[in-house]
Amino acid sequence: MTVTVTKVRSYPREVVLAGSGIRVDMRPLEEGDAHELLQFFLRVPEEDRFYLKEDVTSPEVICNWVHDINWGRVFPLVAIVDGRIVADATLHRRRAPARRHVGEIRIVVDPGYRRQGIGTLLIRELNDIAFDNGLERVVFELVEGKEDEAIEVAQRLGFTRTAVLLDHVKDMEGKPHDLIIMELPLDIWPDWWEF
Repeated sequence: MTVTVTKVRSYPREVVLAGSGIRVDMRPLEEGDAHELLQFFLRVPEEDRFYLKEDVTSPEVICNWVHDINWGRVFPLVAIVDGRIVADATLHRRRAPARRHVGEIRIVVDPGYRRQGIGTLLIRELNDIAFDNGLERVVFELVEGKEDEAIEVAQRLGFTRTAVLLDHVKDMEGKPHDLIIMELPLDIWPDWWEF
């Protein structure tokens, strides 16, 4: 049995961010998004892209993502402001039978839109989708000293540090950093936030 996304909220959905008043459209990634998704990742500083699991500046990688989405394994969500993708977030489901109850989230936000609540919005949305689809917990991996703001946001949303892999990641200069494994048990999620 594979855990697939069967329950999804209605998209696209517009959200107005408190404080800034920015209008954000959220929706799943679509086939026509390849060019705009590549442009988004090219706006992300090289130092930030360095920690991602794939080369997001490769048009081939982006085309594969957009045209070969395995909806049974990944749910990609984008945030759009004024027609431009400003954030990419994904919920990954495990294939191994012993881990099918666990999802992993990954999020990247355009530097020009950080500290405005878009990352928080997307984490909440992915957690809602994970909960609605029967996942029991969500994992978030972050690099200490490089993704500290994301670590703080995750903690505010109820994630806790479950493991620290010492010196597990090296930065562009070769300096080691700890990889923080954060986890949210979804049995607390419905009571944690109201959208």
